[in-house]
This record gives sequence, C-alpha cells and structure tokens, in this order.
Amino acid sequence: MPEYELARQLTGEIGILMDSRQQQMHEWLAGALAQAAATLHWGDLPKGELAPASADASFRRYFRWQAGGHSLIIMDAPPEHENSEPFVRITGLLQDAGVRVPRIFAQDLGQGFLLLEDMGAQTYLQYIQQGVSDDELERLFSDAIASLIRWQRASRPGVLPEYDEAVLRRELALFPDWYVARVLERELTPEQRRLWDRVQQLVLDSNLAEAQVYVHRDYMPRNLMVAAGEPGVLDFQDALYGPISYDVTSLFADAFFSWPVAERRQWLQRYWQQAVAAGLPVPAQLGDFLDQARLMGVQRHLKVLGIFARICHRDGKPHYLADAPRFVGYLREACAEDVRLQPLVELLDSLGIPAA
Repeated sequence: MPEYELARQLTGEIGILMDSRQQQMHEWLAGALAQAAATLHWGDLPKGELAPASADASFRRYFRWQAGGHSLIIMDAPPEHENSEPFVRITGLLQDAGVRVPRIFAQDLGQGFLLLEDMGAQTYLQYIQQGVSDDELERLFSDAIASLIRWQRASRPGVLPEYDEAVLRRELALFPDWYVARVLERELTPEQRRLWDRVQQLVLDSNLAEAQVYVHRDYMPRNLMVAAGEPGVLDFQDALYGPISYDVTSLFADAFFSWPVAERRQWLQRYWQQAVAAGLPVPAQLGDFLDQARLMGVQRHLKVLGIFARICHRDGKPHYLADAPRFVGYLREACAEDVRLQPLVELLDSLGIPAA
C-alpha cells in the first residue's frame, strides 16, 4: 500500500487539515505511527481518526490521533516559524530531572512534526474552572510545587541560554512598544519615559540579583495536565537559566486564573519553605523572597501585557486581550504592597490604566 494511502487510512478522511501542510503531515504520519506502534508494542494499527487537540499563542498546533483505544498527539510546528529542537532537548532535561513530560515517539525537525505521548485532555485550568474542592486544589498545587522543585534542583549553569539582562529588557520593552503604542494608541512622553526607566531599573536590579536555576517560563495551570500524582508539564520549549522566583510567581499569578492575594502569599510561603528544605538557593528570609517574587512578577506582568497586545495586533488573535485587566490588577496589587513601585503607580495613572 503506498505510504500516503496508509496515512490516509490511519488518520481517517475527516478533512480537518485543509491547509498547505495537510499532505505533508499525512505522509509523515504513516511512518511515525508505525514507529510509535513498534515502540509501544501495539501490533497492527486499526483505522484512526485525527482531530484538533489545541493551539497556542505561537504558530504551533496540536492534533490528537486515536484508534482502537490508543491515543497520540501530533505537534505541527512549521519550521519557518518555530524551531522544535529546543522542545526535544528540554524534554530530555525534564525527564532526567524526574518531571513528567510527554514521551517523543517520532520526530522530523526539518518538517516540524513530532509524535508525542498523549497526556490527557484536561489541564489544571480546565479542571479548576469546572469546580473542585479545597482538598483537591491543595493536592494539585502541592504536586505542582513538588515537580517545580525537582526541576530546579536539577539546574546546572551552561546548559540552557541565560535569562540575562538583554532578554529581560527585551521582554519589558514589549509593554511600551505594543501595549502602550497599539492598545492605548499612545507614545510615552519624556516624563513617562523617565518613570518607565526608573521602573525598569528597579525591576532589573532585583531580577538579576536572584539566584539562577532552570526556568520553564510558563509554569501555569494552562500548561499543567491533571494526572494521578505530579502533573504532566507542557509548553517548556522556551526554558532558560534565570531567576529562581520566576516559575512559582507564574504559577500563582496566572494568566487565566486568579488567586486571592492572601492565598497567593500563603502558597509562595509554602514554596519557599520547601525550597529551603530542598537546599535551593532562595533567600534565607521569607520577606526577602517575597520582595523578589513581587518584582519578578512585575517584570512578567508588563511583558505579558505586551505579548497579548502583539498577539492581537500582529497575529490576529484579539481574544488574548480579554485577560489584560488581570495583569493590570496584578501590577496594582504589587504597587499597593511596595512603596518602591511608586514610579509605576504614577506611570499607570498617567496612561489612564485603572485597577482591574
């Protein structure tokens, strides 16, 4: 049977990939499925079906292949837009650290296709939004902290690119370049620029003074899969070596789910206690760690506002801006807790950005 005909039979004729990569994916999938079936000792594969699994803010798309009780995920990452090599390399780092991530059964980095283990269809975010008990919420986030600490303990310098000043500044620049310029349709005045420079310097001085570990960079409920035991971890291909407070700050100041301020502080304290016990290089005093996490959060919140604006205006995905007020709220909360952020208060006020 010709390879393309085999792929067509295996994936079904449901016509969901009506774009220029349709045949390319189907042709590759035949051999990839055979390779996975051999690895997993599945024997002969029955006819399968392919359906969209998810998409993200990048050009990557995910599809779920199912047949005879078996299920796998195809990552479609057009190589002209996405480099899949970091995903493969960081998968290995996470696995070596004992973190639960999808196994890779087949890969073609030249074409931008990966065949992955299916870690289920329910993220932490989806599960929480359905309504869970306090005990279940406790289990989920205790497991997420345990997994994060295991990842951080495996850290070594020189393995991942550094989350250095150049990267941090480039991310911060997204706020004036995209959120202020495109969403607010304004340009910073000289006085606003002076305020912005003061905010940047305060934030960067704190960020760069932190101890460095492996940083996932999007360790949040949308990228954690519900599982027995510790979560399945996704979307880690942009990992860097940088500030230790970054990932736990992301976890509890999420893009799509908000904790009350007091509960967020309690979870950060619990992380800090476990990090100290694990020998991680967090500050010896809780207050110092919370100060670091607050300013790390400010960097991330400003960056995310810029990213959401860019996704809207450059990539044509306006729904991301619906969550922008959440990040304005995070910034206002940080300002209320830290007098050093008065320049940010003045900047937000002068731009007409109210509390969420």
